[in-house]
Amino acid sequence: MFERFTDRARRVVVLAQEEARMLNHNYIGTEHILLGLIHEGEGVAAKGLESLGISLEAVRSQVEEIIGQGQQAPSGHIPFTPRAKKVLELSLREALQLGHNYIGTEHILLGLIREGEGVAAQVLVKLGADLSRVRQQVIQLLSGYQGKEAVAAGGPAEGQPSTSLVLDQFGRNLTQAAREGKLDPVIGREKEIERVMQILSRRTKNNPVLIGEPGVGKTAVVEGLAQAIVKGDIPETLKDKQLYSLDLGALVAGSRYRGDFEERLKKVLKEIRTRGDIILFIDEIHTLVGAGAAEGAIDAASILKPMLARGELQTIGATTLDEYRKHLEKDAALERRFQPIQVSEPTVAHTIEILKGLRDRYESHHKVSISDGALVSAATLADRYVSDRHLPDKAIDLIDEAGSRLRIRRMTVPPEIREYDDKIADARKEKESAIDGQDFEKAASLRDKEKSLIT
Repeated sequence: MFERFTDRARRVVVLAQEEARMLNHNYIGTEHILLGLIHEGEGVAAKGLESLGISLEAVRSQVEEIIGQGQQAPSGHIPFTPRAKKVLELSLREALQLGHNYIGTEHILLGLIREGEGVAAQVLVKLGADLSRVRQQVIQLLSGYQGKEAVAAGGPAEGQPSTSLVLDQFGRNLTQAAREGKLDPVIGREKEIERVMQILSRRTKNNPVLIGEPGVGKTAVVEGLAQAIVKGDIPETLKDKQLYSLDLGALVAGSRYRGDFEERLKKVLKEIRTRGDIILFIDEIHTLVGAGAAEGAIDAASILKPMLARGELQTIGATTLDEYRKHLEKDAALERRFQPIQVSEPTVAHTIEILKGLRDRYESHHKVSISDGALVSAATLADRYVSDRHLPDKAIDLIDEAGSRLRIRRMTVPPEIREYDDKIADARKEKESAIDGQDFEKAASLRDKEKSLIT
């Protein structure tokens, strides 16, 4: 069963064990699983409980009030109680009922609620949470839609951006990434970004498609728009918009039966329509034509066309000129809904400016210093000798490759340090085996040996 657990669900089990140790309990009960779910902080379960006003501190104090602290800290493996095991079995059942082939934090929480008699259920009831409402909240979060019930249950108020769990599952929030400084700076694409803003501000047919050769920086234009939204350098029509990059591969992956893909895509579109503040970016937009159309099902393009025509869905596409001619121009109805923007290959001088803008990122990543001469050489040599690729991508690749090579050469660990690390690892392994064998005197001496080696 554990092989079906997502990384977050596995982390919940580890955190439940830690919570049991903190409370000096020599077992993992439903209460520790609940604490683990909240402690994890990022999963659907944590978000659902948080929206209902249930905090980690409140649950911890209730658990201490009901059970109290243990006398002695547990050592070694901590077993699950029969009730906790039942919760994990119920989480599998919940996942199967929802048609999911994995067990996430949401399924564990649904299992806790279905079990309904453990300490975790008592704690939730004591904190004023109706179990059926908690269940309803989790299901709503899974569907990616928070309606009036969610607001009534303590969810985000109207006018505030709610969490987009469906979009987060099948895409990436570029606006959030720009806010956190995760995107590379965009240099010299002001004209293209302004044109994208102009098309997005139209009343109808407001869907730009960036057309250019591979590696010229089509995605960079969209990242530049995300950064402009964060800075506020945008027209009023685009204020407070969220720019999401949709991963079509993730939408199609695992859709084994007819209708699976359409259902997923419709969930995404329902959320976009409900939110009303989302601009969708689809890289390699030509893949829309025919995507998910197995066994007579309609493809993604046919599902999107009506929304694009009505202006309910704002989409930025990106594709190469060859693919645009091959796929989008053939589908006249789809082509009409998009406004093409040509993204040309930058000159060598422009490429050098782009490399200067990216220099800090590559210096901090590779722990090297990159000179102006190296940037000029990368741009000129890439332009002269790499004929099957395009600037600035091929010049950036040269800088990245050179930085990687230099770092590997410089940062190879000397043999004497490697030998020292091996000694520490051996001492640690021996100490752990001594603890397992209840030989605590030997474990203590090995711990001292490990400390002396480290210091």
